[in-house]
Amino acid sequence: MRSGGVLYVVATPIGNLGDITLRALDVLREVDGVLAEDTRRTATLLRHHGISATLTSLHEHNERGRLEGVVARLAAGESIAIVSDAGTPLLSDPGFLLVRAAAASAVPVVPVPGPSAITAALSVAGLPTDRFVFEGFLPARPAARLAALHALRSEPRTMVIFEAPHRVDALLADLTEQFGPDREAVLARELTKLHEEVVRGTLAQLHARSAAGQIASRGEFVVLVRGADLTGCEPDAAALERLLGALLEALPMKQAVNVAVRATGVKRNRLYQLALGLKGT
Repeated sequence: MRSGGVLYVVATPIGNLGDITLRALDVLREVDGVLAEDTRRTATLLRHHGISATLTSLHEHNERGRLEGVVARLAAGESIAIVSDAGTPLLSDPGFLLVRAAAASAVPVVPVPGPSAITAALSVAGLPTDRFVFEGFLPARPAARLAALHALRSEPRTMVIFEAPHRVDALLADLTEQFGPDREAVLARELTKLHEEVVRGTLAQLHARSAAGQIASRGEFVVLVRGADLTGCEPDAAALERLLGALLEALPMKQAVNVAVRATGVKRNRLYQLALGLKGT
């Protein structure tokens, strides 16, 4: 433990109570207080590991109101840990406002890494993991969800989405509509818990299984979708102009065109003509 006031951002288990680091346990034992999204859930975890700590609630409805008091305690030299209900705080959980306020007050903010449903799901999905994007919970309203998915149709990275069990079937239907039936996807349910389940297939296959009741609509879901294959896909004219315009600001025309050819696969002659137009020559 460091001397002086420190805010520790502590990851806790996403299911199995044994999935907590030795360092996290040491921090939770020694801090002056623990900020918890749900004090009842955190109390269960602490009791399991024989830890007695002063718990204070910090969730999306009271975080803004708690900031001044917590930062004052940290500035006075107290060490405080923040935990979420499960996993790593701030990842689709409260804590952003507090971390920003603490940092602005020159209070050290120290990560105590550990479990995350995002990385746990990616590690077993069998989808590309060199690049991925976390979308969290998509809008619950159907029209807004469709709009969000439409904007992701050309996303080349593996997408990670959280979803409530009662909306998984609707999400799979919308994904199939927007991304096509043959896109690879994975449903990860109840990770690290007794009824853990990882289901792989195409979007159409997963939707059919979900609609037929072959996937339990209970527990916490992570939905992973393979990114779009952009091989042979040509950017639209506006996107080409933006890319080439930015390159022309930094490079001579020939080099800018060469870089654009490699980046987009568009024919050199078309890009050269476009560059001439942008240069006004």
